[in-house]
Amino acid sequence: MKVTLRTDVLTNNNIAADFNRKLFESTKTLVINLMSSPGAGKTTLLEETVKELSGKYRIAVIEGDLATERDADRIRAMGAKAVQINTHGGCHLDARMIAACLGEFDLDEVDLLFIENVGNLVCPSGYDLGQHHKVAVLSVPEGNDKIPKYPQMFMRTELVLLNKIDLLPYLDFSVEEAQKDLSEINPQSKVIPLSARTYEGLTEWFSWIEGAYQQCVQQ
Repeated sequence: MKVTLRTDVLTNNNIAADFNRKLFESTKTLVINLMSSPGAGKTTLLEETVKELSGKYRIAVIEGDLATERDADRIRAMGAKAVQINTHGGCHLDARMIAACLGEFDLDEVDLLFIENVGNLVCPSGYDLGQHHKVAVLSVPEGNDKIPKYPQMFMRTELVLLNKIDLLPYLDFSVEEAQKDLSEINPQSKVIPLSARTYEGLTEWFSWIEGAYQQCVQQ
């Protein structure tokens, strides 16, 4: 038996994504969708980002997890507005979820909106949330096989933050191999090696955000 789908299964998602995108553009709010596997360090990275940039930019965060408000509470403790989305088993955020919670923010008062997606290297990459940029976080302890094993994630992101490089002396991980694998899958993507714990490389990440924000407000 053959079933033909004549309607794109992502149609409703894409309609919501377009709605979100127009809203973000009208308010000049830069939106960054952060994706990674669980434990890669997204929340710690966001904590340091809020700490560094909150004096210059008005920052808000949408947290995606299956359950609890633990990550949102960590962001709130840094002084930023955070809204938690619990998917109750869903492996990703979609544009309708984002649209449903945007009323919690006054986007005219938000310069930078970070979306911390559900920890997963598969599903989140396939969903347009209306964001300006998709960024992947890959941590050194995950090993060198993740980029070739999960190509769709890295094909759809324009920046890879290689986190936990402070652990490089203790692990069998090659930064050069990761950069080579990424260049073969997505030559336009960039790698920033960093450590959210030791601060190494974070200034380059902050500079990237500032450049992206300037592009956003000039459009």
